[in-house]
Amino acid sequence: MKTIKDSVHDHIEVAGVARDLLDTPPVQRLRHVKQLGTVDLVYPSANHTRFEHSLGVFHLADRALSHLSIEGRQAERVRAAALLHDVGHGPYSHNLEGVIYRRTGKYHDDVDGLLATGAVAAVLEDHGLDPGRVAGLVAGAGELGQLVSGELDVDRMDYLVRDAHHTGVPYGVVDHERLIRELRFVDGALALAAGNVQSAESLLLARALMNPVVYNHHTARIAKAMLQRATERLLDGGLSGEELRRMDDHDLLAALRADERTREDARRLSRRDLYKRGVWAELRDTPEALLDVDHERIRELEGEIAAGADAERVILDVPGRPRMTESSTRVVVGGEARSLDRQSTLVEALRTTQREQWRLGVYAPADVVEQVGRAAVGVLGLDVDGALVSDVRPGVHATLDEFE
Repeated sequence: MKTIKDSVHDHIEVAGVARDLLDTPPVQRLRHVKQLGTVDLVYPSANHTRFEHSLGVFHLADRALSHLSIEGRQAERVRAAALLHDVGHGPYSHNLEGVIYRRTGKYHDDVDGLLATGAVAAVLEDHGLDPGRVAGLVAGAGELGQLVSGELDVDRMDYLVRDAHHTGVPYGVVDHERLIRELRFVDGALALAAGNVQSAESLLLARALMNPVVYNHHTARIAKAMLQRATERLLDGGLSGEELRRMDDHDLLAALRADERTREDARRLSRRDLYKRGVWAELRDTPEALLDVDHERIRELEGEIAAGADAERVILDVPGRPRMTESSTRVVVGGEARSLDRQSTLVEALRTTQREQWRLGVYAPADVVEQVGRAAVGVLGLDVDGALVSDVRPGVHATLDEFE
């Protein structure tokens, strides 16, 4: 057994298959992948890694298994899946997931190939565990897969608390100990025991509060968009999607610095010399057709906004449609497991808040951002009264400017 001091959960005891997996290269790589990607450009202390988070998820999974009285090989599979659940992440975590998916067709939880060979496969097989079944749990397959990837998973319980701790904001704090104690399987679905509607709401509320000030902070989004654009240039220059997927943050930044086409991007990201917002538009002021545009069309629109100038200096950032998967969390009420949105009036209020927090962004260097903003309003058909046009103009501030 190995005991590790953790900033969130205090002492974590790692034994069995998890102890042997700990020092495999795919797990150790996570020491060099930041949990929150570019968010440390807003919150300097947000330097925690996927390795720390994976340890936390393992710890909470171990506690959940104990409360659910799940033992033996079944439990070991879940412990392995919990520790390995993020080995499929590329550099800068979720920041580049879309870029990697377009090149490889794989998301971060598509880990079958990563677990099938090498050191991880050898450890799993030494413990009598099938790598394919462990990979299935990482993807949320089966009843026990819900513990690792689902609406009530231990992944979410750890990252909300950990991200709040390392950013210093109080919004992500949830009572994960109570949540774990109250977990039950009802007709094959993971649910919270009776009397826990408010506990389920706390998860929903924590995520809703963290979104605008941490996960979707405008500065982090601008840096993320710049990183994506630079990485696409590397891929167009010959880097393969699979090579990118196995890099860590340091590998990618070094590659960006070494390539003439991306050297300036690396300089800007390293020195926090970021693009500015030409447009910051609310959902109600954005044409419906823009919400479903694909990547190719976005690049075409960037060219139209640039109007013959350097389209590479214009970034159009269109988030996905607002959604709240946590609203389907199941809670036992009157002996029946019901989805939270059937029981909680808070769900609809938070959905409204989520829609109001949504923003479309158009970014460009400071020297051209005003003209880019004006052009974008016309090209995209935005309601200019509801959109911020250039955040470098004196006296103009966006809704989410609480933190620099």
